[in-house]
Amino acid sequence: MASTNLDAADLAGVDYEGLINEDVMQTIFEIDPVDLPYQDMAGRETSKNQYKSWTQDSLEAPALANAVVDGADVTGNDTSTGRRVGNHHQESTKIVQVSHRARNVDTIGRSDELVYQLMQRQKELKKRLEATFLSNQASVEDDGNTTAGMTAGCGAMFETNIINGTAGGFSNGIYSTPTPGAATALTETAIRDGSEMAYNEGGNPSILMSVPKVIRKLSEYMFGGSARIAALQQNVSPSQVREGSYDNQGVSAVGAVLTIVTDFHTLEFTPNRSQLTYDNGGTPCANVYGFDPGYWAVSYLQGIETHPLAKTGLADKRLMSVDYCNIAKNEKSSFVIMGVNPALAAAE
Repeated sequence: MASTNLDAADLAGVDYEGLINEDVMQTIFEIDPVDLPYQDMAGRETSKNQYKSWTQDSLEAPALANAVVDGADVTGNDTSTGRRVGNHHQESTKIVQVSHRARNVDTIGRSDELVYQLMQRQKELKKRLEATFLSNQASVEDDGNTTAGMTAGCGAMFETNIINGTAGGFSNGIYSTPTPGAATALTETAIRDGSEMAYNEGGNPSILMSVPKVIRKLSEYMFGGSARIAALQQNVSPSQVREGSYDNQGVSAVGAVLTIVTDFHTLEFTPNRSQLTYDNGGTPCANVYGFDPGYWAVSYLQGIETHPLAKTGLADKRLMSVDYCNIAKNEKSSFVIMGVNPALAAAE
């Protein structure tokens, strides 16, 4: 039976846009976090030039042929200069344009639309840098004309401890693009091999970083019967147990492995939301990095800054920019596993 009362539907249907006030929560619920594991891990440097360089050196491998005759004159020269490497800077920008009216109207969840937009775009810029640092991107010199400078990502800066891939190498001031091997599952053996390789070079990696799906697959594998690790267990202390209760603390159901202890290093699993996959023969793949944090850094010729642009009408314009580069102080300290297919289960 149809209602003859004046109801909410009647009020909402009044032309124009009804008579019921909108009920909108004055909060913006943002889902995208801005955690930056690589930038948080890496050191900080400052630059005075668009090309940042540094020197690397290493000790000669031990040898048994080191006996000399008593009283013999010295011959040869064992000095070593090491080598000089470097990375080009990259500039990244965000443009914000907000009309006067957009800044003055009563908006949901913010008092000034320009301020809000600048905050959001700065977060995006930081995530863009994170993705760049962890990429296979080669370095490119800015020619001031049509070619923009590009900073090499970590994948391109590895030359030594590479598993399932071939280094692009450093030559004439440029890090070249590496070549990942065929798409493959992450293996425990590869992690142990990388840890050993870095150890032999003198490094002590402690962070195992990759896209979230790869870290999950690795954690799931650690609960399998083929994982070469000690039995996993979750202990409940006696103080928690009292006549069948747990002091209202509860007991956690632990369903993840957070670290792996190899024969050489303890590696902390670190998922990175901003790290991107790349196409590898038609298959989306990712790198798995074993970082020794003391040998990686980011350098800024100019940090993130906001610059007002000339007004040309009823709007305010801002340019956000940053000038940065990636630094591998000595890539031998760490290792990388290339061409890892996140869709495949980790294996022995």
